[in-house]
Amino acid sequence: MIKTVGLAVALALAATCAYAEDDDDDDVPAAEVTKIEETLSLLGCSGYEGIEKEGTGVYEIEDAKCKMGTMDIKLDKDYTVILISRY
Repeated sequence: MIKTVGLAVALALAATCAYAEDDDDDDVPAAEVTKIEETLSLLGCSGYEGIEKEGTGVYEIEDAKCKMGTMDIKLDKDYTVILISRY
């Protein structure tokens, strides 16, 4: 019984690690990050937790540090703001 539980835990951890490594496939190219950071600078923001590019070409900037507070920001494929949410 203990071996079965141990095996189940080991398999669950292995699957979790494999899934976590797959997250790197969504890396945003450096040239796009530069353009995003330029847009953020115009908004009075400097720094963020992360950038994700959705399948539709929309960029999601998480926890941007802005003069007006911490924001989640979405930009379209032309780096135009389509959503700013404060929390």
